[in-house]
Amino acid sequence: MSKKYPIISVTGSSGAGTSTVKATFDQIFRREGITAVSIEGDAFHRFNRAEMRAELAKRYAGGDTTFSHFSYEANELPELGRIFHEFGQSGTGRTRHYVHDASEAERFGVPPGEFTAWAPFDAGADLLFYEGLHGAVVNDEVNLAALADLKIGVVPVINLEWTQKIHRDRAARGYSTEAVTDTILRRMHAYVHCICPQFTETDINFQRVPVVDTSNPFVARWIPTPDESLVVIRFKNPRGIDFPYLTSMISGSWMSRANSIVIPGNKQDLAMQLILTPLIERLVSTARKLR
Repeated sequence: MSKKYPIISVTGSSGAGTSTVKATFDQIFRREGITAVSIEGDAFHRFNRAEMRAELAKRYAGGDTTFSHFSYEANELPELGRIFHEFGQSGTGRTRHYVHDASEAERFGVPPGEFTAWAPFDAGADLLFYEGLHGAVVNDEVNLAALADLKIGVVPVINLEWTQKIHRDRAARGYSTEAVTDTILRRMHAYVHCICPQFTETDINFQRVPVVDTSNPFVARWIPTPDESLVVIRFKNPRGIDFPYLTSMISGSWMSRANSIVIPGNKQDLAMQLILTPLIERLVSTARKLR
């Protein structure tokens, strides 16, 4: 970790709501006058779309039915670690974009399923912001958790996560429920071994819990709304967290453990603003003084 060039890492699995969380961070950065370089986990996939299909077919033929984008070996994690390290040392680095669809293809001038060319970060950033699947990985190759200064986990309970993924992939990507189900099954091994362990490394976790029936996510007709959810916020180190202030400011919230607070689902953005703004301000203020 570097005090001169801090790194914030937001980690969550597909459909967990990390994009919404990124919007909250963008609001904080804009309001506080903070310049952030943003990088996406998709940029560090090892294969483009066609290559991934070929790799999947090869592994299936060899009897491996667990390979997915969740897997360590499907991603350039040493490169991500190198960029975290470089930014922490000098405020420099590089990134690229994975182009998902036609609208992004028009924006970036690259066909869907391909990567843009690597490009250096803009100079003068206060911090690096990562959002993706692997921002707090610790394995035999990398220790990304040790390189990030503030690590946030975003994860719904698993039936809600599946419901969100099924609805998103059917609506936005045209997949059938059966096709999404196959993807979920294929990802389960890596979900258990590659995704879940990261939430032990994160400093703060936001976990959305529905309070309506999600017993069978494969036939659910709609995604539970924030008003039909609670969010459990867990602090790895609760020292210095003013829980009485948070519970007084967030209507309907309460402490469930000495390091956890439960809030209404529609208060997540407010809670993130209250909790994260002073932490980010402290990181950036210290960095600016040192630089």
